[in-house]
Amino acid sequence: QVQLVESGGGLVQAGGSLRLSCAASGSIGSINSMGWYRQAPGKQRELVAVIISGDRVNYADSVKGRFTISRDNDKNTVYLQMNGLKPEDTAVYYCNAVKPAYKNTYINYWGQGTQVTVSS
Repeated sequence: QVQLVESGGGLVQAGGSLRLSCAASGSIGSINSMGWYRQAPGKQRELVAVIISGDRVNYADSVKGRFTISRDNDKNTVYLQMNGLKPEDTAVYYCNAVKPAYKNTYINYWGQGTQVTVSS
């Protein structure tokens, strides 16, 4: 079992910055990727950024150049630094962790989400 707890969301003006944190606990040794997803009202949940194992990262096109994902292995925490925020970034942001299961199946763990609201 993996538990994920997000923090750092809030209200910010367009052009501002926020840093989200996700602390993982439990059976975390087999996690091979962690990432951030977001879901805006009326839209599907979408990938924002993911960091795999040591250092490989991937970003949604809409956030490239503005967001940075990082990981502190000593603290078992993943971060999302969000700069140049836009109103369209408004969403609930969810932390995600993936563990391999059987064959090509995986187990996904999700945090409870943290609200990010960007005003204009």
